[in-house]
Amino acid sequence: MSQFADHETAPRLQSATARYAFPSLRTITALVLREMATTYGRSPGGYIWTILEPVAGIALLTLAFSFTFIDPPVGSNFAMFYATGMVPFVAYLDMSAKIASSIQFSRPLLTYPRVTFADALIGRFITNGLTQLLAAYIIFAGMLLVFDTRTSPDIPQIALAMLMMAMLALGIGTMNCFLMSIYPIWQKVWAILNRPLFIISCIFFVFEGVPEPMRSLLWYNPLVHIVGQMRHGFYPSYDAVYVSPFYVFSISFLSLAMGLLFLRRYHRDILNE
Repeated sequence: MSQFADHETAPRLQSATARYAFPSLRTITALVLREMATTYGRSPGGYIWTILEPVAGIALLTLAFSFTFIDPPVGSNFAMFYATGMVPFVAYLDMSAKIASSIQFSRPLLTYPRVTFADALIGRFITNGLTQLLAAYIIFAGMLLVFDTRTSPDIPQIALAMLMMAMLALGIGTMNCFLMSIYPIWQKVWAILNRPLFIISCIFFVFEGVPEPMRSLLWYNPLVHIVGQMRHGFYPSYDAVYVSPFYVFSISFLSLAMGLLFLRRYHRDILNE
């Protein structure tokens, strides 16, 4: 009888799992399409602005510092040096901000039983992750074609840098999704805390060039590790021994776990506000 019951139960469990998985997959796909249509389809230029923002920053930095320094700290091309810092930095800021506003963006749809807060987070993560990946590819490929950068791109190392960036954006974005939904003032506080990031994330200098004790303090900024990993992927001579993917992933998964835990507990209260 036990074996017969097991044979009866197994198909039911598989069927239940399939019924849950397929609606969720369809929901996430619908949210991704909605994100693409509303975020990038309505504004003039759409996806072009995602590429123009880091390109404009790189151009301004290149113009400003080319009059001050003979050579960049690494390599021989100012534009490529700043691109290796600006691209992951801008991608992180954009992705984490979009993920943080997932519940507010999809609030009307979250009233439906089949749409969960996790679907909203995953949908925004996929859409903006693919968008930033495409933007990075276009920017770097264009610079390699236009300039004599004298770099040797290492795809696995570059991919690791983008993965570190994406996971950090997911973790911080999920945690901020809860905090900004519960405490609206946190959005302004977080904006103030983020202002120094452009200066302390090693975008226009290298970590090794910072004197102590400031260098030891900078090490705790996870964006420093992401930028260092990206530059290591383009410049084989740049060792970046200070980079710790374990540190970045630890912060990412800890923030993600805490954010999901709090959202699971309070998401109904947030939607009923």
